Amino acid sequence: MFRDYLENIEFAYPQVLFLLLMVPLLAGWYISRFNRQQGAVLVSSLKSFRNTSSFKSKLRHLPFVFRLLAIVFIIIALARPQTHYDEKNAEGEGVDIVLCLDVSGSMLAQDFHPNRLEAAKQVAADFVENRPTDRIGLVIFAGESFTQCPITTDHDVLKSQIYQVHGGFIVDGTAIGAGLATSVDRLRNSKAKSRVIILLTDGENNGGLIDPETAKEIAKAEGVKVYTIGIGSDGYASTPVETAGGEVVMQQEKVNIDEKLLNEIAAETGGKYFRSKGNESLTSIYKEIDQLEKTKIEITTTRHYTEKFHPLALFAMIFIFLEVLLRLTLFKKFP
Repeated sequence: MFRDYLENIEFAYPQVLFLLLMVPLLAGWYISRFNRQQGAVLVSSLKSFRNTSSFKSKLRHLPFVFRLLAIVFIIIALARPQTHYDEKNAEGEGVDIVLCLDVSGSMLAQDFHPNRLEAAKQVAADFVENRPTDRIGLVIFAGESFTQCPITTDHDVLKSQIYQVHGGFIVDGTAIGAGLATSVDRLRNSKAKSRVIILLTDGENNGGLIDPETAKEIAKAEGVKVYTIGIGSDGYASTPVETAGGEVVMQQEKVNIDEKLLNEIAAETGGKYFRSKGNESLTSIYKEIDQLEKTKIEITTTRHYTEKFHPLALFAMIFIFLEVLLRLTLFKKFP
């Protein structure tokens, strides 16, 4: 209990603690004075009085001990022990961002560790972690698009949704236009000064009700900046493929990224196109985007203190009371 009390304690007036040096001086003075008085002992022949005197003699130092303890607690209390916690308030102009993630079957290719989709999820979660004041959402697409998480400041919920993403529950394909259009729609009512989409894909558009050209024009009309990322190594990559019998086998699939399209989308909306061929480059890309889309943040810190001297003052009062009680009862001197 006492250990818990002392945890994280600091003193407002630590210099007052130097007064504790008086304690050993007072103790020395008391011992010296007691030794000088040893010769002045009255002995009575009455047995009952001798027994009482013997009992009192064993306790005769208690009043001074109580007084000394009271002084110790008073000095520590005067030093004002306290704890504190800091309350941080962040204010500024945030950026509204939608992460648009391809979850098609080819994203399970293992040219990234452990595969493209898992690598993309991890860097996306790290990106969210590093932007605490922004509103961020998540759109996923394969053969069609789906809003996994609307734009929000609750980044714990968002990261949970990112980690829960997996392929197979949307019709397979690569509907880049549909994914981009859904992402723009998520930002349509945003009041943020800067609105951004980070679109990541490993393929070519081959599905969806909205073609990429139309989606790009919608993004331009809404003033939404799009950063595009083409993910995948050069040549062929080992990819899990389901056979007609339902068995999943690994086979080499050609990497086909429509870099021309991704370049156009990025250039015409004010963004930038990136090509990632491995985990490290993907991490670097998100870090670069993080630097390009700076958020203006002003953080103010308010320190709150909690006073901890009250128990010390209470103990001091108890010891003073005990000393007075003993002097008025057991050690009372009669005239």
